[in-house]
Amino acid sequence: MKIALVHDWLNQIGGAEDVLAELVKLFPDSPIYTSLYAPDIMPEFYEQWDIRPLWMDRLPHIHSKHQPYLPIYPIAWGGLKLKGYDLILSNKSGFCHGVRYTDGTIHICYCLAPTRYVWQLDEYIAREGLNRLAQIGIRAMLPILKWWDKRASKRVHHFIAISTEIQARIKRYYERDSVIIYPPVDTARFATLDETPEDYFLIVSRLIPYKRIDLAVRAATQLGVKLKIAGKGRDLDRLKGLAGDTVEFLGYVPDEELPRLMARCKAFIFP
Repeated sequence: MKIALVHDWLNQIGGAEDVLAELVKLFPDSPIYTSLYAPDIMPEFYEQWDIRPLWMDRLPHIHSKHQPYLPIYPIAWGGLKLKGYDLILSNKSGFCHGVRYTDGTIHICYCLAPTRYVWQLDEYIAREGLNRLAQIGIRAMLPILKWWDKRASKRVHHFIAISTEIQARIKRYYERDSVIIYPPVDTARFATLDETPEDYFLIVSRLIPYKRIDLAVRAATQLGVKLKIAGKGRDLDRLKGLAGDTVEFLGYVPDEELPRLMARCKAFIFP
């Protein structure tokens, strides 16, 4: 069986990329189609994969700031037609489910979320702090983006949701049924320590606005409780500005150090 993997963008590390890594393990000979690939940002082992970026990869500064190009993604993905594949597996939170294909191909979408910028725009604008001009531009394009996104969902034969919440959104926005397969977790990495937990709460996350890490930072600062935050991202400076003395930013923490960090905390916080 000839299989193609499809992923929105490869310029950041998060849960979506963990899912992609598992898909590559399952289908190591399958090419990965993506809108952009930033090898200087992504892990070194990605260079061993057959990654095939779209023409968007050559746009100015897109590796570091892909958000301003959001209106272009439908054009890029809608213009890609994959030929000769029996199965397409799209790992989607943006627009990659809009890929086209030839007759006889089955498209299965592992949906991390219906496109947030399209269906939850007010929340996205509030969290991103977009200026007024950008807001006007995005709102003007919103009807077209919604039309395209829903139409693109019809190109998917089967949807898989990562949770009951995402399953409900797929039904609400795309009017499609889905089954749930939870994201992969290597449970063998984690174990209970025979030690008393230390006096801190913990967050492990990319530091980007829609993750709402600011809620935990504000709460910890107001209550005077210790909060450790592992991860990096473009929201770091803003979060530091909100944080009091009890909030500690650890930066990037290697995977092998996370289990012990988690085992010692009072509680793991996911805002």
